[in-house]
Amino acid sequence: MKRITEYRKLFNISKETELAELKLIYRGLMKEWHPDKFVDETQKADAELKSKTIIEAYHFLVSISPETHASTIEEYKLTTSTAAIDDYLYKGQTLKITFTDGSKYEYFGVNVNTYNKLINSGNIARFARRHIFDSYVYRNVFKPNAVIV
Repeated sequence: MKRITEYRKLFNISKETELAELKLIYRGLMKEWHPDKFVDETQKADAELKSKTIIEAYHFLVSISPETHASTIEEYKLTTSTAAIDDYLYKGQTLKITFTDGSKYEYFGVNVNTYNKLINSGNIARFARRHIFDSYVYRNVFKPNAVIV
C-alpha cells in the first residue's frame, strides 16, 4: 500500500483517476524530467533517476487501475476459480500468488492476520477465493500467454 500511495502522490492523483488523465499527467512529467533537457551532468543524472521512477510508477498505476481490471476480469476470474495455487510469498503486506496456469498476481494491503489465517487454513485456495481475490487491490505481474517481441 505504501508504494501505491507514493506513486499516486508523485502523480498527484486519487484512486478514481481515469487512465486517460493518468496518461496526460505521465506525459507532462516525462517532458519535465526527460534527461535530454538537461546539460549539466548532475542534473541529467538526477533526471534519469526521476524519469525511471515516473515510468515505473506509471506502469504500476496502470496495472492496478479499475479500467485495466475491467478489461481483464474474465481472465482473472478464470485463473482464480480454476487454477490451483502453486506458490505464494508474503512480504510487507504484499502477497504474491503463483497459480498452476503460470499466472502471478500481487495483492496489496494484506495484513499479517489475514496471511496467518491463509497459511493455517485447511484449504488455501478456498480461503483465498473467499477472503483475498476480491478483497484487495491486485495486479497481474506475469501472464503465461503473453507474447514477447
